Amino acid sequence: MPIDDRLYDDPELVQFYDLENGWRADFDFCAGLAADARSVLDLGCGTGELAAGIAQRFPDCAVTGADPAASMLEIARRRLGGDKVAWVEADARTLDLGRRFDLIVLTGHAFQVFLTPEDQLAALRTIARHLNPRGSFVFDSRNPSAEEWRTWVPEESRHEVEHQTLGTVEAWNDVAHDPASGIVTYESHYRVAGNGKHLTATSKIRFTPKEELEGLIAEAGLHVTRWYGDWQQNPWTRKSKEIIPLGGLVQLAADG
Repeated sequence: MPIDDRLYDDPELVQFYDLENGWRADFDFCAGLAADARSVLDLGCGTGELAAGIAQRFPDCAVTGADPAASMLEIARRRLGGDKVAWVEADARTLDLGRRFDLIVLTGHAFQVFLTPEDQLAALRTIARHLNPRGSFVFDSRNPSAEEWRTWVPEESRHEVEHQTLGTVEAWNDVAHDPASGIVTYESHYRVAGNGKHLTATSKIRFTPKEELEGLIAEAGLHVTRWYGDWQQNPWTRKSKEIIPLGGLVQLAADG
């Protein structure tokens, strides 16, 4: 994730991340894939819940978590199982660990923080560079056709979270969409009920059509074996909320 986004690199905002993003269906899916892997790379690992969870569940699997946000990685190192993971502070577009992995995951819609086709291609080439010949990759990106951003407005997104030390915190979003680029600019707001403190960050993500993703994946030297429309493994359709490619390196497809 970009290190200039306060939502991910400001400790005051990062403290809300796990409250809003607990263990999810995508984590269950990835943990299932990790059962047959000897090594896993979690790109854009954030606060490390998935990477640490895999490392705890499969102690013989070597797990690496990479993220450019130091504040996220600080939480990752402290969490249960964090000592079992190799944490790397790095950007997915330029990461080069000099080794390959059986499984590479990029979850939580982290792929969408890459705002240009060039940046998206760079991230996909990082996956190809680090993937074992018979390894698998998976990532997720929201389907533009579902227009999920339309619900990211104050009247629909307002909710409360309970913070361990701050107590009740009111949270909401606001949003703007650029149809030409597919870039959505959204604001994240947190207001602490106890003292009225208001924290906010502005973030940008790109909604990329499946047809464009197909071209970028192929250009990166990867191929897709299955396109899912959700983490319950339903096939992708134009009405799906998600675009989830599962695949591997092109040479494996060529070798049969």
